Amino acid sequence: MAQFAAGEIGLLVATTVVEVGVDVPEASIMVIENAERFGLAQLHQLRGRIGRGSEASTCLLVYREPLGEMSKARLKVIRETTDGFAIAEEDLRLRGEGDVLGVRQSGLPGYRIARSEVHGQLIHASARRSATDHEGQSEAGRAARRSAAVPALSV
Repeated sequence: MAQFAAGEIGLLVATTVVEVGVDVPEASIMVIENAERFGLAQLHQLRGRIGRGSEASTCLLVYREPLGEMSKARLKVIRETTDGFAIAEEDLRLRGEGDVLGVRQSGLPGYRIARSEVHGQLIHASARRSATDHEGQSEAGRAARRSAAVPALSV
């Protein structure tokens, strides 16, 4: 890695360890093999390792057919946008949010009252209102309210 960063070698073959913390501004081309196997966040992070300098950059997503519907959707999103917020929203829509208080990292939750994709604006408005209502409240008071909220959320 040090030799690649110093420009002593022109090609780096790596695992996804390059996803985080690698900053080589001169890196301008990336080939991601089996791109259909990666999630949107990981593809976005990998792609973000190139194009950090003044050179134009290219990220090639190599995949193996036949593609499932989820893989097609993910690759389409990555191809069409570099906006991390849009990618995260689409990832949430495709995978589901999983359990807020559980261990499932994806899938549709068993909410009885609110769903983020349907009630997102209401949830944000409620959070803003809550923050406004608690301005000036002591840290101990805020902590007590948070701990009281956990059992209510699990219901």
